[in-house]
Formats: sequence, C-alpha cells, structure tokens
Amino acid sequence: MTNQPHSDSSRDDAATFEQLTAARPRILAELGKAIVGQHEVIEQILIALFAGGHCLITGAPGLAKTLLVKSVAQIFHLEFRRIQFTPDLMPTDITGVEILKEGADGRELVFVPGPIFGNMLLADEINRTPPKTQAALLEAMQEHQVTAGGRRYALPEPFFVLATQNPIEMEGTYPLPEAQLDRFMFNEVIDNLPEEDEVTVVQRTTAAAGEKIAPLFTGEDVLRFHALVRKVPIAEDLVRFAVRLAAATRPRQQSTPTFVNDWVSWGAGTRAAQFLSLGAKARALLAGRSHVTKDDIIALAAPVLRHRVLVNYRAEAEGVSVGKVIERVLDAVK
Repeated sequence: MTNQPHSDSSRDDAATFEQLTAARPRILAELGKAIVGQHEVIEQILIALFAGGHCLITGAPGLAKTLLVKSVAQIFHLEFRRIQFTPDLMPTDITGVEILKEGADGRELVFVPGPIFGNMLLADEINRTPPKTQAALLEAMQEHQVTAGGRRYALPEPFFVLATQNPIEMEGTYPLPEAQLDRFMFNEVIDNLPEEDEVTVVQRTTAAAGEKIAPLFTGEDVLRFHALVRKVPIAEDLVRFAVRLAAATRPRQQSTPTFVNDWVSWGAGTRAAQFLSLGAKARALLAGRSHVTKDDIIALAAPVLRHRVLVNYRAEAEGVSVGKVIERVLDAVK
C-alpha cells in the first residue's frame, strides 16, 4: 500500500497518517511567523515531539531558544509552563509541595502541584542549577509522574520537557549528570544565524507586532501521532545498524574502533539505539513515507549521540570534538 502505514490499523490510522504527513509545511509556515532559520533544529524538535521524546537545546543566550519552544507549544495547543533554573532553585519549586490545610476533620496535608504539571515544560538554563534540583526532573521525564509524600501524581498527557542549557564553558554552569542527559532523546545545538537571517530578526523584532501563531493541533492529536509512529515498520538490518552505531561509541569493547578507545571515555547506551530507531520512524512519516531508510538513522546520529559520548583529555588536547568522533563512527559502521 503506497504512502500508508503498513499495520492492522483502521481508516482512523490512515487518516492520522495523512494528517501527520501534511503537517510539516503547515507547521513550518506558522513557526516562520516567529522564528527565522534554524530549519534543522525545528525539524528535529518536531521529530522528538511526534516520537514522544524530550529535547535538550544547547546555545548561548539570545538565540531564541525560549521563543522556539513557546511557539511549538502554541501550534499544538499545549499547556506551556516555563521554569527559570537558578542556583537557589529547590526541587519542590519544580514538582510541588505538601502544605498543611485546615479541613472539616482538622488539619490535613494537601499537595500543591508545581509548574511541572503542564504539557510542555521549558526548563530554561537547566545547567544553571545544582544537580540536586536537576534530578527533580528525572522521574517526571521517565515515568510521567511526580512522587510527593509517598503518593504518586500523574502528569498530564502528552508531557514533554524541552530544556535549554548554556555552553558548559560559561561561568556559573553545572554539567548535567549522564543519567539526566540520557533521558533526552536529542541534543540540539543552536548557533548564531547567518548575516541575512540576523538582519531579518532585527528588523522583525524592532517593528510592530507581527502575525500571531495559530494552533493547528490538539494534545489528543499528538497522542495519536505517538501511537502511529510506533506502528511504522523498520527492517531488522536497520535496527541492527542503530545498535552497532551506538555500540561503536563505547570504549574498550571487542569491536570498538581504535580511535574511540583513544578519544572516548564514555559511550552511548542502549537508549541511544532505541531513540535512533524511534526517531527514524517519526522522520519517515514526516517525509510522507511508511518505512524507515538508513538515511533516517544517519540524519539523527548527531543529535542522539552528541550528549551521550564523552571525550577524554587526549581528545581535547588534540582538538577532537564529539562531532568529529560521531562522524568517524558513522564512517566506520557504514
């Protein structure tokens, strides 16, 4: 069946497939009202959104990271919450707190939900706060719930965390622990715009307010997209390629390339292969295809692996970046 998902699903799945594949130009048109350039970053954020993953966005202040996340939330009509991470932020400032409240039967503990209880959480400058507070997001990102006072509170669905971080070379930053980084599907890098795009940004932001972004979808649509993405078939040899790609970044393994042993102190785990496969499915659907290709996996290798591969001092001394390691791994595994 051409241009339809190969599954046992009904006409509802076919309709969702058509809705998803037709979404890309509409979404880009709406985002274009607020965001200039950054096409690759936008595409990968959409892939993560449709696959149900979280995103880490790295870039210096003033590159419209916050505006991008807020604009995406508006398009999908999701409840947007923003937390500014600071050195004095406490875990309960994120998850919520129990307070004593007078009731008919006397005093009782009542849970007051924190700002994490929304559909799309912008964790702004997440590496400005110490690890103790960063860890408050771990349970929410993995289990979509918060535990307080021994009770579990489910978060609204869909739930996404899009965290921004400043480059770790900047003063006053706390590197995220590996367990926290591994919860993010992608690590997107936002760089300075080309001159022409930057001129457009300055002109647009210093003129009268432009068009407002129109909501195109609902949270229910997003949940249907999640279900459809998982039904996209992927050949075993492509899954094997994703597994081998992640495994090749791990030093001191039997089949590890020599340059990885020389330059890498920590490699990607199994979750990287899972996100490569799941992201490839979403990318295929956005392209109007009902099957995954090798190019889908290759295109997502950098955002999936760059925060999971830790280079050592030797690599830094030789000027070898994580990006260079990933390029070499792709060449070795192909």
